[in-house]
Amino acid sequence: MAPYKWRFVLAMAALGVAASTVLVIGQGLKHVIDQGLSAQNAATLDSTLFALLGMLLILGASTYIRYYLMTWLGQRFVADIRRAVFGHILSLSPSFYERTRTGEVISRLTNDTAAVENVVGGVFSFALRNLVLLIGGLVMMFVTSVKLSLLVVCVIPVAMAPIVILGRRVRKLSRAATDRVADASAYVDETLHEVRTVQAYAHEAVDREAFGRFAEAIFKVGESKARIQGALIAAVIVLAFGAIGVILWLGGRDVIAGVITPGALSAFVFYAIIVANASAAVSELYGELMRAAGSSERLSELLDTVPDVADPVAPLPIVGTDSPGKISLQGVTFHYPSRPDAAALSDFGCEISPGEVVALVGPSGAGKTTVFQLLLRFYDPQAGRIELNGVDIRRAALQDVRRQIALVSQDPVIFGSSVADNVRYGRLDATEAEVRAACEAAYATEFIDRLPNSFATNLGERGVKLSGGQRQRIAIARAFLADRRVLLLDEATSALDAESERMVQLAMEKLMQGRTTLIIAHRLATVKSAHRIVVMDQGRIVSVGTHEELVQQDGLYSRLAALQFAT
Repeated sequence: MAPYKWRFVLAMAALGVAASTVLVIGQGLKHVIDQGLSAQNAATLDSTLFALLGMLLILGASTYIRYYLMTWLGQRFVADIRRAVFGHILSLSPSFYERTRTGEVISRLTNDTAAVENVVGGVFSFALRNLVLLIGGLVMMFVTSVKLSLLVVCVIPVAMAPIVILGRRVRKLSRAATDRVADASAYVDETLHEVRTVQAYAHEAVDREAFGRFAEAIFKVGESKARIQGALIAAVIVLAFGAIGVILWLGGRDVIAGVITPGALSAFVFYAIIVANASAAVSELYGELMRAAGSSERLSELLDTVPDVADPVAPLPIVGTDSPGKISLQGVTFHYPSRPDAAALSDFGCEISPGEVVALVGPSGAGKTTVFQLLLRFYDPQAGRIELNGVDIRRAALQDVRRQIALVSQDPVIFGSSVADNVRYGRLDATEAEVRAACEAAYATEFIDRLPNSFATNLGERGVKLSGGQRQRIAIARAFLADRRVLLLDEATSALDAESERMVQLAMEKLMQGRTTLIIAHRLATVKSAHRIVVMDQGRIVSVGTHEELVQQDGLYSRLAALQFAT
């Protein structure tokens, strides 16, 4: 809230004026009864009425200012929180998402921030207003009658006890409720993203039942919270208004005895009602504050999460070095955080010269994709060293490292935007002509030109409007346009038919000229022309050579080649 402190101060000033105006009305009530009604003075009634109208105008204006400013602060506060949380989760390493379901993160970004918004923009303001009225009402009660006020002060701790005792329980249940909602959100996110698989396997009934269990868990927590919060409100109302009844009885006897005037008793009851209402409102709002406190804790936990991979304090430049595109892996050993007992790479070493095309070949689980993940610094190895352009990538800025590399993955990533935006993803300043040229190089224009709006066509969530081969060619066009020193091709042609694969292979051969390229391929026909082929198994290099050299050896590659090229 610090950047907006003056708006907050003005809102608090307006709140003070509004609350003070309400309290002054009590003195007007006393004046009307003692000086107007009791004295049967019509002039006093008229002047008091005009004064009341003036106070109501002040009350209306100050209430408007308070409401507008507090609502503005709430909206601005939550927008800043959402931006901060989203910016932070983008910086978290992939290892975080191995431990945390995406749906839970989305729930924190949406549901939890909404709970905080409700408090900052509304509940907090009303709670402050009622707190000011509570304190101001007590002060005016003492001004009116010390005896009756002391009685009220004795009752207040009894009325506040349920707030403290039950409020803690409400806070815990509020945190539990947001956790259950996050679990349900994660399940919904996963199910809807894979809805085709759900329907293909006729799994709808099972998923309905599973989501029903999530819904029931949310209901049970909500039921417990409602029961406790209802008891909290009921206890405060009974105690507060019960105290007013006692006050009326004692005050009435004091009026009969001539200790206080009827107007003073009326004003005292007016203030007592304000205090009772404020107490009840504070108790009710306290539950909302506790719910937001639980959401705030979850947001704070997310914001306090430290990325496993971070920029060094003083990053070294990686651009403009003597060996652009050179890659060196020296004695690299790596265990995924989720699988600490199994080494994905073990004492892995490889030197790749600028402009060289190297293929990584081996069975599934050999560690090929892990090499790509370490080069992109999604993870840091537990041992060894990785250099790019002659610089240890742990000593360079993450953004600088990744701006040297273009990636085409096995599962093409398409965003829910236009064709042009998807291709331009790695180079936002590219012109329309450059975007089209990249698509032509990837042989994608043949289907793009047939789309309803050509390059402006929205491709839908995850590229649902395209076939697998079309999505792959869009991803390849994106890599063409990025025009980076290092290319990582992870089964880049796996989703293409034979004719498209041939065209894309020709285009990639042109693209790879003068660039360092690493290719992962299970189909050995796509890597026969590589300068070197690195054969991997269980995280280690078992052999290195050209296709012809490796075929002649009686090793893993020759066995794979015999299986794939057998006629």
